[in-house]
Amino acid sequence: MRSPSIGRRARPAYPVLLLVAALAAGCDRPATPADAWQDPSPMVTAAQPAEPTASPAPPAASSAPAATVAPTPSRTAARRVFPVRAGNVDYHPTHGGYPGTDLFADCGEPVVAVTDGVVLEVSRVDRFDRRGPLGPNNGGLSVSLLGDDGVRYYGSHLSAIASGVDAGVRVRAGQQLGKVGRTGNANNVCHLHFGLSPKCSGHDDWWIRRGVVWPAPYLNSWRKGGNRSPVAEVTAWQREHGCPASPGRSAAGG
Repeated sequence: MRSPSIGRRARPAYPVLLLVAALAAGCDRPATPADAWQDPSPMVTAAQPAEPTASPAPPAASSAPAATVAPTPSRTAARRVFPVRAGNVDYHPTHGGYPGTDLFADCGEPVVAVTDGVVLEVSRVDRFDRRGPLGPNNGGLSVSLLGDDGVRYYGSHLSAIASGVDAGVRVRAGQQLGKVGRTGNANNVCHLHFGLSPKCSGHDDWWIRRGVVWPAPYLNSWRKGGNRSPVAEVTAWQREHGCPASPGRSAAGG
């Protein structure tokens, strides 16, 4: 009697062996984080907040709840606006003696907060005297604001300070702080002196408050609806210079 195997073509066994080996290797290899699917996190930007997404159903059993990390606000994501709310404003990219910008506009035009922050200093009385001392009172009526981004924004030569704008008061971007004027050493010309600087506490630092970096590139951006941030430049200046204890030879300007 013929054997059943006689006359049949023998099938090679190596595909089955390879499959068994692969399955065995997969079972023995420990799982890595890359093996588990993770839903992508929505990206949030200042211009376009992420839309809420439905959370996946929790697993049936869990050893411990997943830890959550609170978002850290970005100092460069703050909203910024042009400091004078008027259609006819002119300014020059440079300034005499130290970095700053004079924005020329009609007296009485609204001066607004560049960004969200807290009012640092307010001068409601024009104490400027050409006989001296020069420097501390040059700005006349003025307001300085510490933005949430850590930059101090300073405006001077105002004709009036808005009611309720006092040191320690919180304001929002675009909120009126005062009006363009010609107080202090404005030489009878209506304009706003505008300065960017770090906050230096512990002494009257009018020589820093009046401005340490050139504002024009940032003003150009804000005027067109942009949001260019002075944080990096102001931070770099303070890292290099600290808080100078005197104005040096320059006492001019507001």
